[in-house]
Amino acid sequence: MIESHVSIWEKCLSTIKSNIAEKSFNTWFRPIKAIKFEDNILTIQVPNRFFYDYIEEHFLNTLKKTVYQVLGPQGQLEYKIVLDNLNTPNRETFSSKDIKNPFIIPGLKKTKIQHNLIPHYTFDNYVEGDCNRLGRSAGISISKKPGKTAFNPLVLFGDVGLGKTHLAHAIGNEIIKNDPDHNVLYLSTEGFTNQIVSAIRNGNMEDLNNYYKLIDTLIVDDIQFLAGREKTQDIFFSIFNQLQQTGKQIILTSDRPPKDLEGVSERLINRFKWGLTADLKSPDFETRLAIIQHKMGSDAENVPKNVLEYICFNIKNNIRELEGVMISLLAQANLNNRDIDIDLAKEIIQKFVTQVHRGISVENIAKLVAEHFDVPVEKLSSKTRKRSVVIARQLSMYLAKNYTKSSLKMIGDNFGGKDHSTVIYSIKAVNDLIDTDSIFKDTVAELEKKVELSLMV
Repeated sequence: MIESHVSIWEKCLSTIKSNIAEKSFNTWFRPIKAIKFEDNILTIQVPNRFFYDYIEEHFLNTLKKTVYQVLGPQGQLEYKIVLDNLNTPNRETFSSKDIKNPFIIPGLKKTKIQHNLIPHYTFDNYVEGDCNRLGRSAGISISKKPGKTAFNPLVLFGDVGLGKTHLAHAIGNEIIKNDPDHNVLYLSTEGFTNQIVSAIRNGNMEDLNNYYKLIDTLIVDDIQFLAGREKTQDIFFSIFNQLQQTGKQIILTSDRPPKDLEGVSERLINRFKWGLTADLKSPDFETRLAIIQHKMGSDAENVPKNVLEYICFNIKNNIRELEGVMISLLAQANLNNRDIDIDLAKEIIQKFVTQVHRGISVENIAKLVAEHFDVPVEKLSSKTRKRSVVIARQLSMYLAKNYTKSSLKMIGDNFGGKDHSTVIYSIKAVNDLIDTDSIFKDTVAELEKKVELSLMV
């Protein structure tokens, strides 16, 4: 008795179901219908081209084994794809016995990944100096031949505000400019962790692993935040190996070299050392001057040279701070109809630099913030995860870093013995909220005014 196409496909489904996650099975195989079975060829119909692309990209090896198991070595599988917005099916076929690569069929349209890159972070507006020449040169080499240089992985490390993120984005943007079909993915360590938490919660870790098989260049920002996250480290280790073994490019940024990453497994640290570790240092005076002239464009032409030099001489360690001084200088001159001179520059710089040398303490900042949020100051040192307290604690750490001489460890000690990585995370969280939440940005500005007023007493 000749089996029907329906019963054959049911056998295939039973085999497939035992080899993949239930959610993936229900999403990608339940909607498929068997159409006919003739000459040892089973024809199935998928809802659209995207289904076909995804199944071929992620489950081709499973299909190949299943067809062999159910139909034998002569068995073949054929598709009918329902074209979008059309009622007539379009027949596209492949013979399972002829497939050599378990993931890619020649001519198959590749799934495009959302890269998350910031378009205006490019090499064109990344000023080169002795401080960043090694990293920039390596980045340019990588952008021409991603995954095929000795710089894999490329680890960019340095203090906050020295251009690590800009350079990482620039490499990604240049790669896509050279090869639009190249799949680049940029994400923060926090974003990567959130992906893992979501995959575990929804039971689709297989889908996450398949997703990373599509990546040609992976860029992960702030890997120091992997500290203490053992499950995240285990999965990142697996993905790292998978990408390395298939010749894909990996780019990482950190606030310190791999050897100094505390709370990160030794096996990961060893892999971070496989390629090139490039230190981004504080720019020298000439480079700072070139950077600010480039970033400010025509606005810098309205600033006398001696004022520009004065600013660059006094702001030495942070490019973002340098930009902040220039923006404040131009705004004050415009809004108050003042000449741009050394006296105005001194006033602006005092807000960025001098207060660090005045008498405010971490404890005083905590009291100011706690009062603003109407929470007991002792709560900031507790383990509570109540949102209002967490925000107040993070803001206190952020302000303490900007307005005191205290080290990250000293700041953490003032908030219940938090370690330096928690302080770094809090500062980043505040910066991210400032960039995305205008109300929160106003709150920070108000608290900064209170801190600055306390410095004048």
